Amino acid sequence: MNLVVLGAQWGDEGKGKLIDIVSRDADITVRYQGGNNAGHTVVVSNKEYIFHLLPSAILHKGKVCVIGNGVVVDPRALLEEMAALKKRGLNVTPRCLKISDRCHVVMPYHRVLDGLRETKRKNKIGTTGRGIGPCYADKVTRCGIRMVDLLNPKVLKEKLQDNLNEKNEVFNKVFHHKAYSFIGIYNEYLGYGKKLGSYICDTMLYLNKAIGQKKSVLFEGAQGTFLDIDFGTYPFVTSSNSTVGGVCVGSGVAPTKIDKVIACVKAYTTRVGEGPFPTEFSKRLMEEIRTKGNEFGATTGRPRRCGWFDSVLVRYAVIVNGVSDLAIMKLDVLDDLRKIKICTAYRYRGKVYKEFPTDFEVLSHAEPVYEEMDGWMMPTSGIRSYRRLPRNARKYIERLEQLLKVGVKYISIGTKRDEIIVR
Repeated sequence: MNLVVLGAQWGDEGKGKLIDIVSRDADITVRYQGGNNAGHTVVVSNKEYIFHLLPSAILHKGKVCVIGNGVVVDPRALLEEMAALKKRGLNVTPRCLKISDRCHVVMPYHRVLDGLRETKRKNKIGTTGRGIGPCYADKVTRCGIRMVDLLNPKVLKEKLQDNLNEKNEVFNKVFHHKAYSFIGIYNEYLGYGKKLGSYICDTMLYLNKAIGQKKSVLFEGAQGTFLDIDFGTYPFVTSSNSTVGGVCVGSGVAPTKIDKVIACVKAYTTRVGEGPFPTEFSKRLMEEIRTKGNEFGATTGRPRRCGWFDSVLVRYAVIVNGVSDLAIMKLDVLDDLRKIKICTAYRYRGKVYKEFPTDFEVLSHAEPVYEEMDGWMMPTSGIRSYRRLPRNARKYIERLEQLLKVGVKYISIGTKRDEIIVR
């Protein structure tokens, strides 16, 4: 079976933990979009691992991990991630990691441009400053440098010279920033090509051959549905397709090869950075949930904004992704709440919206319409079967199933690998 795991909110839904669990039954795990602006956190035997580019299935022996062509790769960040794992006794070899030769490469000027562009904006996006957006922009304007180019000194030289001729003009005349020297970047990135050359291959052919041999593939999403460049809360989004459609263009695997889509959601809602957030908590409850849920970005450390579960938001994600099953993560964070709210609609200027609005003004100023349910006021972290969950916790999950029109298969009640209920 070929399976997709993705996020149905604004990212940070706990995908890393679920991927770590379901990847045990997959032969190959594929990352298909994003860059090192995303992070997956996995806790194994009280040891925390944070991944930015590597699929978290790298922790399982005998599995193959693939960085698909839809990912933008910062070679320095990738090598640092591999080196950090090696220090912890995990050696990443070309047998267990394959990088698409078509991946576009994050260059030093991309990282700087990312920050400089943000300073010029009236409505700041809240970018991570990792250079992801500018790298995708170069990909679309057909001047990007790809992983395969790092293996060909002549091609790299020509592409880098063309880029610096343009980028240095922008740095100088628009941002009054110093120009970049060709030789330093050229030698640095040739060096990355030598270090990563044995990992680089045509992963599209590799994946389709493996699927033809009946091997199972897990496609691992980064970010979340509402950070998708097309379907997210634009412009406060990422620069790639984090929805299920990104799987095909980001891996070269046809949609007919995908058997199942699992969407991760938190039992509440969070988002990092700027942008509309209708169900955002009051300051007091924000601090309480943020502290209990450890709601700080795995990549940047930024505090996440927290709010009540938004069924309007998630129902839209279920539709656009063709979700087969849901995974409700961090249910235990709600254990101490006497009352729990679920957003079932928005209200703006007297009109009720039961479908997710695309109008930025509506979304920015809409008031949530809530249902209120009784909390369960008891710990859930030690529970391992659904029927042993508190009655009100089960009622909450079953109400979410009714609103979202899809079943909940996984319920996470802690950060550790075994703290999960499978229905």
